[in-house]
Amino acid sequence: MLSRVADSLYWMSRYIERADGILRMLKINYASSQEDVQEFSWKPVLRIFTYLDEEKANLIAHHSRAALQFMVTDRDNPNSVVNIVTHARENARSVQDHITKELWQCLNDYYHAVREEHLLQALNREDPITVLDELIKQGVLYYGTIEITMARGEGYAFINIGKFLERCVQTADILQVKFGDVNYDFARMDTTYWRYLLLSISGYELYLKTYRGGFDVKYVVEQTVLNPDFPRSVVYSISQLHRYFSRLKSDKNLDAHNKIEFMIGKIQSKIKYSSVENIMKQSLHPFLNEVKEDVYDVGNALNHYYFGHV
Repeated sequence: MLSRVADSLYWMSRYIERADGILRMLKINYASSQEDVQEFSWKPVLRIFTYLDEEKANLIAHHSRAALQFMVTDRDNPNSVVNIVTHARENARSVQDHITKELWQCLNDYYHAVREEHLLQALNREDPITVLDELIKQGVLYYGTIEITMARGEGYAFINIGKFLERCVQTADILQVKFGDVNYDFARMDTTYWRYLLLSISGYELYLKTYRGGFDVKYVVEQTVLNPDFPRSVVYSISQLHRYFSRLKSDKNLDAHNKIEFMIGKIQSKIKYSSVENIMKQSLHPFLNEVKEDVYDVGNALNHYYFGHV
């Protein structure tokens, strides 16, 4: 497969996963803002997911609908959902011969849905949760279409490499919105927030079946970081990244493949042999930062060895 094609498939997948992660994060934080209208601030979200300076972030930090509009529909925000989905579509358009017609149509529908003029009005006047859910469904349709229409070749591998690399980062980011303050009190029982967080990443039912004693921050961290059977956990994402990258091994790229596989293996071992007690003892925030930095290094290595970016 040409490096240009692999690059476009990889970034198409990363962009859609990024949009999905941001939408899910916005959903839980808007729901949380309605429970604590007086004290809630969007600054942690804006700090992680945007490039706003402190002064501009302060202007919308306590205005939920303004923050949502900026994150979803603002075309001047390079990390808004509308811009991210546009980038995904541009990558898909450049490799239309390598994806199915159904996948192109699905992504095209997503692109038009997020650019609809009424979307801004709906975010301003209607229930934002309903609007966000509709956009999240577009992402779910995209994932389903890939699974039932794409051949299991190199293109499929690069799509999943992009997906799970980005998902690992997004799960860490969703946790860090809450734990961004290194002085966060883990003894606090923000039950409503944890419920919305788990609902947003489809982990609520699994949590209730696994942990019978009610909500505990330790258990939420354990599920979202260390549970190998939870499809949005950090360890699951890294395992799938390793799985699909292994499919690219060949005699032509053996040296590059071994270098990146070693990098992924180090991350996998670091997480696999950690415990929630040790992670929280050393502080969750720096642990997640280290994981994200290691994942970014893998992304940079892929750019260098597989996509021809120096």
